[in-house]
Amino acid sequence: MSLPTQLLCFFWGSPWASLFLMLFLAGPPWLTSSRASTTSPPVKVFIFAGQSNMVGSDSNADHIDRFPPFQGLHQAQSEVRFWYCLGREQKQRSEQWVPLGPVNNLVGPELSFAAHLREHSVGSLAIIKCAAGGTHLGGDWNPDQPSGFKMYPLLLDEIKQALGQLQEQGVTYQLEGVVWHQGENDMFEPHYMARYGENLTHFMRRLRNDLSSPTLPFFIGELCTKTIWGMDLRPRMAAISRGQQQATQEDPLAYYVRNAHVGVEMGQPVGLHYHYGTLGQLEQGVEFAEAYLQTIDKGRSANALLKSWPFEAGDPIDLFILAGHRNMEGEWSFVQELQAIPDSKGLASPLPSVAYKYWLGGGVRASAGWEALAPSGLYDTFGPEVSFGYRLRERVKQPLAILKFTHSGSQIIDWSPEGSQTPERNLYPKFVSAIRHALQELRQCGHEVRLAGIFYHLGENDMSFAPYRAKSIDRLERLMVQTRSDLGLPDLRWYVSQQAPTDHVDLNNIDVTGALAQLAEKDAHLYHVPVFDLPGQDRLLFKTSGILQLGRRLADAYLDSP
Repeated sequence: MSLPTQLLCFFWGSPWASLFLMLFLAGPPWLTSSRASTTSPPVKVFIFAGQSNMVGSDSNADHIDRFPPFQGLHQAQSEVRFWYCLGREQKQRSEQWVPLGPVNNLVGPELSFAAHLREHSVGSLAIIKCAAGGTHLGGDWNPDQPSGFKMYPLLLDEIKQALGQLQEQGVTYQLEGVVWHQGENDMFEPHYMARYGENLTHFMRRLRNDLSSPTLPFFIGELCTKTIWGMDLRPRMAAISRGQQQATQEDPLAYYVRNAHVGVEMGQPVGLHYHYGTLGQLEQGVEFAEAYLQTIDKGRSANALLKSWPFEAGDPIDLFILAGHRNMEGEWSFVQELQAIPDSKGLASPLPSVAYKYWLGGGVRASAGWEALAPSGLYDTFGPEVSFGYRLRERVKQPLAILKFTHSGSQIIDWSPEGSQTPERNLYPKFVSAIRHALQELRQCGHEVRLAGIFYHLGENDMSFAPYRAKSIDRLERLMVQTRSDLGLPDLRWYVSQQAPTDHVDLNNIDVTGALAQLAEKDAHLYHVPVFDLPGQDRLLFKTSGILQLGRRLADAYLDSP
């Protein structure tokens, strides 16, 4: 027997072994926060706080089953403890731990957050939620001098009561994180807006101190840029976002959670809204869960790359670029619905004869390399690229590759070469860089590459906001001209699909359809593809059937062009 083995045997035969084993199993002293035994893992407690987009304003629990990835979440999750205090003047309180579920038929991000974590088997969960619409970090949530609805002391009191009940019940718990979505109202107070980053840093520091939890993580939700405020108040929104990023960059235990791409409720009559609504709440809950999972080395992984390169060395390849906003990303189209559409059942299966790369949601999800064409959205979603690729594969023998570049939280101004007052939202440099990189990769594989065209769906939100609608075609033209120049392809074809513009008395004097048709008449390499008759449209967005038809129409426009 070797000396290390003798020492090991001696140790485990000594009285010290029992003490070591007891301490090891008990874990560090901060792991538990109640009087209960540590024989079972502690319940992970998350705190949710913020304003209206944390409450779940303008959502509807009855609509959850419209979205296949989230069906069933209107029902109580009996395995998850829930404590809540919601609202301003008229507060709704649980006053005890109850099963997690909608409150007053509203959908908050906690529903999908908990469901997503349970799928990853992270243990028992409990959620404390304290939120109220229209509240300020600089005032209501101010730890030092709370004003208005005095949300900070209310939050502390709710946490104290909730944890106290766990202790009385003999439940071992561990504070696991704070999920925060707030900021829109601070942008209306210049002093609050200018100091948002400092105020957020102070808020996090004080809450950790007041909860005696110095390593408590914070997950800070990005403000959504596809709401009406994301358009007409973009500089103010950007100021809050910069403050959030400043705070999370300086704090190693704070994480900036990208949410600008998630679904947004559509208002009446023009479609633009202020709140996420049902789908957006469910999707942002997933993003908060993914942010937490990444801190424990779990969560999303990249899709599988092509097992073998589908083309022979030296084969010429046609590269197709699909780009745009909400419908090009596929905000309302779901894989689960393909089975119910007779000519589309097989589209969920990978098509390895079409090489595919993507950059989605402003880069929230991006492929690691070339994959087989298949649905690739963040929430079992997909855009027109799937039916587009299948249609081309049926008709064209030439090797095909597709690059999809989208951000559903963008407007056309973000794609314009000159950008906007918020340069961090500019997409043009990334767009051109992605095209160049795809061309380079294919050429390095030994192929001659032809850029077959850029397929762009005209911005949905832009059509509902007069200042953007009026300038949309000018911005589109500058985008086309600059792309051709920067890629050295003066004859590069653009195929621009256009859904019926928002029909409203305050907008109809801006003839965006006529302007696009005139641009196509003078530009021999621009193909205008009206898609005014697609099925499954609900105001700004196409559902699954419409997205499938959009892809086929774009493919047919290419196949029919001279």
